[in-house]
Amino acid sequence: MSSRVLVTGGAGFVGANLTRRLAEEGHRVRVLDNFSTGRRANLADLESDVEVLEHDLRSTNAVMRAARGIELIFHQGALPSVPRSLKDPLTTNAVNVSGTLNVLLAAQHHEARRVVLASSSSIYGNRGTLPRVEAANPEPRSPYAVSKLAAEQYCASFADAFGLETVALRYFNVYGPGQDPMSEYAAVVPRFIAALASRRPITVYGDGEQTRDFTYISDVVQATILAGDCAAASGVINVAGGVPISVNTLAERVGATLGLPVSKINRPARAGEVRYATADLTRAKRVLRFEASMPLERGLELTASALLGSGLLAASVA
Repeated sequence: MSSRVLVTGGAGFVGANLTRRLAEEGHRVRVLDNFSTGRRANLADLESDVEVLEHDLRSTNAVMRAARGIELIFHQGALPSVPRSLKDPLTTNAVNVSGTLNVLLAAQHHEARRVVLASSSSIYGNRGTLPRVEAANPEPRSPYAVSKLAAEQYCASFADAFGLETVALRYFNVYGPGQDPMSEYAAVVPRFIAALASRRPITVYGDGEQTRDFTYISDVVQATILAGDCAAASGVINVAGGVPISVNTLAERVGATLGLPVSKINRPARAGEVRYATADLTRAKRVLRFEASMPLERGLELTASALLGSGLLAASVA
């Protein structure tokens, strides 16, 4: 059965893929995005199927209008990146915390059924045992991680105080076709592909033995939709690929995917970064019936193929 759905940050990497999937499934989708990090091109093929509102999450009135008549909100809108948050913690807080509060207030006012928050594995920090379990005590090490934890707590408080259904999904290292490799804050997978395809050494921060739990975009979208549909979903749930690897190993696998040698430049470890990111997926499997289906090797092939075919790297690869 179709629903009236709002996707905040619907022009971003995850948001656009989620918007496309929802539209394909017949839902009536409205997108709220100020295009500060999202790209209009991500929604170009959906103009006739999706309503797009260009407004900022920090505007209470704009979010209130966007949520009018909406049954389900997927709150993807945020200012991402740990390094960005260290440079500008005030804006990170305003967008990620106050923006989330605006979404929750609008959902409550318009009697939306549920809010699904895109949260982050960065909340775990370096405390505790591996793999990371949702009930573990958090240790956010950056303003970005703090902002996501605050957003989760706001969701929990609205669920307790007002009966609004909320689910917070802690994403682990999402990757896939469509990620921008050229941004100052580009994710590691497109950044490695772009560097090697351009015959440049890749930059590794620290010793490269830090682990990441890479999660292909279609798996993330699937888990997010399940979180919107599943009656039992609530609280915090990890979303990950389930097979963590080191950054050094990732570099070698990207090189193997491209059939190119790997050369690396090591830089000092970055402030605020987590050493080990490994997800316990027991709750995702039990509550959402979710299990990632995309193997990393195949995901890297699809991501590299899409990036090399996009024209962004054509000049440097030729």
